[in-house]
Amino acid sequence: MRIDPAQHGWMTAPETLAVMAALGEARFVGGAVRNALLGVNVADIDIAVPMPPAESLARLKAHGIKVVETGLDHGTVTAIAGTHAFEITSLRRDVETDGRHAVIAFTDDWAEDAARRDFTINAMYASASGKLFDYATGVEDLIAG
Repeated sequence: MRIDPAQHGWMTAPETLAVMAALGEARFVGGAVRNALLGVNVADIDIAVPMPPAESLARLKAHGIKVVETGLDHGTVTAIAGTHAFEITSLRRDVETDGRHAVIAFTDDWAEDAARRDFTINAMYASASGKLFDYATGVEDLIAG
């Protein structure tokens, strides 16, 4: 299964392409992927990257993309390209958690990141070309409703 970028303007928008190109090995994640598979409007575009947030910051700035440090402790920065905001989060794993708060460590393991996400349907990733990565059987759960 894959997502056809030609059918999803948000994937082919110049701002999206610029952010994805700046980040290198980046994937769309969560609600954007879920909604695209459901054929529902995508309003928020979240992106996951296998690098620490400092590297995301440096790459985006090197490409002239404005960056807001929204949650560096948890690996999140917001890229502003044109009028679009993209939340970019480094892959991570929970080291310790009390159910609400977690001590995290950054990783480059996509499956490890997927395992800590709240729902299987939010743990699906898609490349800029639309290739789907489903480490937690999210597609099956999406189909099952």
